[in-house]
Amino acid sequence: MAAGDTGAGAAPEPAQDVGPDAEPGESGPTDVDRKAPGLKAPDLKDPDLKDLGIRDSEIEDSEFTDSDTGPSGLGPAAAAVAAAGLGVVALSGSWTGKVAAERETLIGQIKTSTGSSAAQQISEIYGDAWHSTALVNGLFALLAVLVGVFALVRPAFGTPSPHPQPGWVRAVATAGIALGVLGVVLSIGMYFDLIVSLPTAGITK
Repeated sequence: MAAGDTGAGAAPEPAQDVGPDAEPGESGPTDVDRKAPGLKAPDLKDPDLKDLGIRDSEIEDSEFTDSDTGPSGLGPAAAAVAAAGLGVVALSGSWTGKVAAERETLIGQIKTSTGSSAAQQISEIYGDAWHSTALVNGLFALLAVLVGVFALVRPAFGTPSPHPQPGWVRAVATAGIALGVLGVVLSIGMYFDLIVSLPTAGITK
């Protein structure tokens, strides 16, 4: 009787947390095991972490700010090189100018084939070809000036670049503009026979 009373009045033992993989008779992890002492998520606002030199603003800038979003400067560089090339072509001549001159020469030969004076032959065969070459070279020179000016003033418009324009770009663009201006002056002088005049036929009796 006393033994029965003792068993009935005893408090039941708390049920142990047994995991699904636990074998029979094996107890699961206790509350102490679940909470590993000394392991906790770092607090970014902890003043001790700020001593490392890491700031929230720097993290945001490095993650969301792209330094390459500005203009790359490739356009002005290419325009400067193109301006210099066009200036050289304007002074040395081009395939387009040669074709235009040959065309005018052929037209002049056709016009004077039925008989014409020497002055007319010089004007139709030689003078028109000369003027056509000067006109084409002048167009190349004018284009060199425009492209060179674009290369110099492009950084002042649109989205500003984080990096200054390289010095070689300005130098090449300036050289292209100078060659273009010189080509324009020479082309105007040749077109209007200001530098070298057309030959004249001798007076025959």
